[in-house]
Amino acid sequence: MTIAFTFPGQGSQAVGMGRELAEAFPEARAVFEEVDEALGQKLSGIMWDGPEDVLTLTANAQPALMAVSIAVMRVLEKGGLKLADKVSYVAGHSLGEYSALCAAGTFSLSDTARLLRIRGDAMQAAVPVGEGAMCAIIGLETADVEAVCQAASGSGVCQIANDNGGGQLVISGAKEAVEEAAKLASEKGAKRAIMLPVSAPFHSALMAPAAERMKEALATVAKSAPAVPVVANVTVSPLTDPETIAEKLVEQVTGRVRWRETVEWFGANGVTTLYEIGSGKVLTGLAKRINRDISAVAVNGPADIEAVLKALL
Repeated sequence: MTIAFTFPGQGSQAVGMGRELAEAFPEARAVFEEVDEALGQKLSGIMWDGPEDVLTLTANAQPALMAVSIAVMRVLEKGGLKLADKVSYVAGHSLGEYSALCAAGTFSLSDTARLLRIRGDAMQAAVPVGEGAMCAIIGLETADVEAVCQAASGSGVCQIANDNGGGQLVISGAKEAVEEAAKLASEKGAKRAIMLPVSAPFHSALMAPAAERMKEALATVAKSAPAVPVVANVTVSPLTDPETIAEKLVEQVTGRVRWRETVEWFGANGVTTLYEIGSGKVLTGLAKRINRDISAVAVNGPADIEAVLKALL
């Protein structure tokens, strides 16, 4: 059995996430306390009690999702799991790449929380609210979606932001261009074109100011080689060099999250089981649609953790 751990991205947050872990395990509670301290904010209170619209703010959702993932990791480690002994690769969806790197020891927990707060703030500030948009296109091939983005780009930036697999591609850019592309996609035969309730056009060229801010932030933070290779979102290749990892994290702000290709890469490189570490089951669902030969398991509560430790130790 060859295993990879994956870490969820934005959209997997939910009020109450991590509470059960904190109540059951002191090492999980310590993670939430350390993140609160690093940010100078009671983020755990927002995670557990809401309100939902405050948790969903990019600057809160990003460190919050990471905190839940690392809380699960700390409990697994306390139970006897050594990442380098049992897991061949890690990967994360967008912000989840930071969770993966924290889990693998590239960044400290406090630094990861601060990096994600900077990333969330910078992404939000890059484009005035209302000027950017994102849209999920269901049921078209990648080449067709690239063509409609190209056709709409006369109205502004429009590009594929996420290739999530299972026939779902997300486009991002200037509002007028994205709306035009959505219309063209429907005319081309897309099953659905759903405008997403997001606060900024993530993973598009409009995020260039945020990429610049992340370059500065990543240059000043301590980095170690990860305990296992991280498969990067923008290159779908396993990385171990800390400086290269930082470069790819900067590129990721404006670049495509190539998740379908990541899961396909795992299958082609002998991975038999994907464990999704953290809140929700989004990546588990996508994995099952992309490659049915890979077993995909979500790990977010005490019962899941017990089952994983039983399976792996």
